[in-house]
Amino acid sequence: MKQLKAGLLGGGSWGTTVAALMCRNVPVTLWARNADTVAEINTNHSNTTYLPDAMLPESLVASTSIEETVADADVVVMGIPSQSFREVLLEVKQHIRAWVPVISLTKGLELDTRMRMTEIINEVLPGHPVGVLTGPNLAREIMAGQAAASVIAMEDEIIVKELQNVFKSGLFRVYTNTDVIGCELGGVLKNIIAIAVGMGDGQGAGDNTRAALITRGLAEVTRLGVAMGGKPETFAGLAGMGDMIATCTSPQSRNRHVGIELGKGRAMQEIIDDMVMVAEGAKSAPAVMALAEEYGVEMPIASDVYRVVSGQTNARGAYRGLLRVTAGAESEPG
Repeated sequence: MKQLKAGLLGGGSWGTTVAALMCRNVPVTLWARNADTVAEINTNHSNTTYLPDAMLPESLVASTSIEETVADADVVVMGIPSQSFREVLLEVKQHIRAWVPVISLTKGLELDTRMRMTEIINEVLPGHPVGVLTGPNLAREIMAGQAAASVIAMEDEIIVKELQNVFKSGLFRVYTNTDVIGCELGGVLKNIIAIAVGMGDGQGAGDNTRAALITRGLAEVTRLGVAMGGKPETFAGLAGMGDMIATCTSPQSRNRHVGIELGKGRAMQEIIDDMVMVAEGAKSAPAVMALAEEYGVEMPIASDVYRVVSGQTNARGAYRGLLRVTAGAESEPG
């Protein structure tokens, strides 16, 4: 059997990390928009903007050409932020071969359409097997060689097992799942809850508060995810609870960082201007609230986060609201 080749688009922290992991199994070409990033990866085997302390494999090749990256690839991986995803995919379309699987790493929704990334792939590249790699995966820890687990979700059970071997590597364990909707939504929705947890941390809330927010947050994420077609058990797994815990508690979490800064009273735009990387939760909040309304799902925590990130209220006001919601039975929303 011939060795597969992979093309990965996106030179951010997670895209670069996944490219480095895949290099242990297959030849990888990484496309980045920034020519300096490409030159640095090829010359110094590093990406100091996004992974300051990491050494990348010498076999990892970077390119500024989408054609060069995808033309002979047997699998294409998309590590592009949600609001640029479609634009890059339309360029990929001009060069990708038929039937090549396309895997998304992106945990966001397209604002105008409220579409998940795999839905965009299906629309732009009909006929291509589509999947998502997701889970509690903080890039710097994985690059430092610490153990982690992830999920690759695709509807095709045969292709997903083949691709499992492309991504798994040493201490990076990859499980398979056929619930693409649930896995993808788990990654999107937990970002909103991480902002809520950060807002509490920024105001000095305790561990009990954090545990309550994560647990109630997971309940509302699960409600929306199941209403949209995901399986309940997915949200109790790595793509749901696992990713939620990592994102809500890690100092490396961008979305928690946004929440902390909001909790300190800083303005949303000011926080974003200071960040090198994209916090998908802040970007996706309006789309998530629109979906909650469309599916008739109550999401009190996500709703308060949306009101803060859109400037309708401040974190202090929202946080008092989060903790003042009248409690009913635990199985009820709210």
